[in-house]
Amino acid sequence: MSEESLGSHAGRLSSWVAVTIIFAGFVVGGVALCLGPMWIMLWIGVGIVVLGLVVSGLVHLFSDVVVDAPRVIPEIVDYSLFGARSDKRRGGPEGEVLDRPVATDPQETPHG
Repeated sequence: MSEESLGSHAGRLSSWVAVTIIFAGFVVGGVALCLGPMWIMLWIGVGIVVLGLVVSGLVHLFSDVVVDAPRVIPEIVDYSLFGARSDKRRGGPEGEVLDRPVATDPQETPHG
């Protein structure tokens, strides 16, 4: 990938199918618990989740990595209680912005 790439959050269709199967299993299991509990329906939901996990292994779900560009976020210094925007905020209502942004690239600063 080039350094100018903005990254992608889309994922592959096969990964979304696996996630949808797992989600459907959780929905079936959740509805089963709300309706009684209906144990057979709950175990059907568990089976659907297991099927989704097998599908996710077959389509290599965890290799579908989101490639994100490094984020540069300006830090706003706020000393007010609960982060409310008030005149007590250093720098006025908009806050104080540092001159240099804080890089959050994990390759440069892995622990924050």
